[in-house]
Amino acid sequence: MTKFKTDSGETHGANDLEALADEAERDYDLDEATKVTVGRPSLGARGVSPRVQVRVDADLANSLRDRALKEHRSVSEIARTALREYIDRAA
Repeated sequence: MTKFKTDSGETHGANDLEALADEAERDYDLDEATKVTVGRPSLGARGVSPRVQVRVDADLANSLRDRALKEHRSVSEIARTALREYIDRAA
């Protein structure tokens, strides 16, 4: 018999899955379901945070990581701040 393990560590067999499927088909009300958001929270009010990737040389990458550790900030936070300041200056 195949067993399935959930993220919380519970183990379920085929009979458990069949019972859950029967419940879903019978009377599961999606309006009462809890919405689960997957992934990182949005950085903006619009709910979308596009990902921007850049390549840098090893020295710049090391300096950036060192600065992030020293300031107790993430590399992404420092990069966002630097990009925002650059764009604001150029405007």
